[in-house]
Amino acid sequence: MPSNPAKSLFEPFRSATLSLDNRIVMAPMTRGFSPGGVPGENVAAYYKRRAENGVGLIVTEGTLINHPAAGASTKWPHFYGANALEGWSGVVRAVHEAGGKIMPQLWHIGLTRKAGTGTNPDAPSVGPSGLNLAGEQMGEPLSEAEIADLIAAYAQAAADAKRLGFDGIELHGAHGYLIDQFFWGVTNVRTDKYGGDLVKRTRFAVEVVEACRRAVGPGFPIMMRFSQWKDNAYDAKLAATPDELSLFLQPLVDAGVDVFHCSTRRFWEPAFADGADLNLAGWTKKLTGLPTITVGSVGLDLEFTRLFKEKKGAGTTGIDGLLERLDRGEFDLVAIGRALLNDPEWAKKIKEGRQDELLPFSPESTQTLY
Repeated sequence: MPSNPAKSLFEPFRSATLSLDNRIVMAPMTRGFSPGGVPGENVAAYYKRRAENGVGLIVTEGTLINHPAAGASTKWPHFYGANALEGWSGVVRAVHEAGGKIMPQLWHIGLTRKAGTGTNPDAPSVGPSGLNLAGEQMGEPLSEAEIADLIAAYAQAAADAKRLGFDGIELHGAHGYLIDQFFWGVTNVRTDKYGGDLVKRTRFAVEVVEACRRAVGPGFPIMMRFSQWKDNAYDAKLAATPDELSLFLQPLVDAGVDVFHCSTRRFWEPAFADGADLNLAGWTKKLTGLPTITVGSVGLDLEFTRLFKEKKGAGTTGIDGLLERLDRGEFDLVAIGRALLNDPEWAKKIKEGRQDELLPFSPESTQTLY
């Protein structure tokens, strides 16, 4: 038995495009502390605090691409415009000074955006077929010209991320937001090249990845976050079987995704009812051979979605099951969300064997930027 049972969390990670000091990732969490879309010194200090306490890779909160209906709050950070990009430059500088690495999560929320919200309240919300997550008609389908503009906006954000010195990008393709709305049959009933069966519904994401790759060149990491579940449907399935998951993932691999961030509500749950113990990150790694990040209520004694929906607190819990999976090579990296939000020193305490000093999660921590 090693002196620190969590030793595997602190082994360096190396892949074709990404090198990290350890296996701990800060999960992206919407914060809303960027008035006018501009992240300030408080945002830089927030991320720096996690980096200097041993987080190997920070994935930022969702940052809005340059589209008038990308977001629903005037306090969500933009990833366009001189002022916002200058703010992000300061964030990168602070994290790098602390020895950390950081990627922006590039985000468009699609038709989860309520009309009249965000920086441009008069702009109509958009989605592949004009359908919300319940399948209700909320607007017109995107035209192919509008789709081309969205793809260009993602690519421009990727180019800006590289120019600012970020260590890669993450594309938010999960939870029922825009990219995921193209993936899901409920929200994508298009009959052109962007719709059809599961494989054909990856076309938008494929073109986004390809455009981003052209913008950043080879060697710059592109991560894709995806999920089975949606914000309004925890039991939703993009892929009902491993074979379907393989069909879904392969076009994204071919397009140039380097790492898959596999979002689940509970990391310990099997991805499929086939008797195998592998979670979504485990199956994704097995099927693609690419590195994967697992996530989902790590370190909490209550699943994170209940904390969010019910405004509950949560105690800390052991991570032995997580470590067993990591030691088996089921996945490569572990994203920590609410536990790290409440306790910036989470990684350091785990490394030093100070689990008894971990702080319980409190809903109040979402109201501050610490």
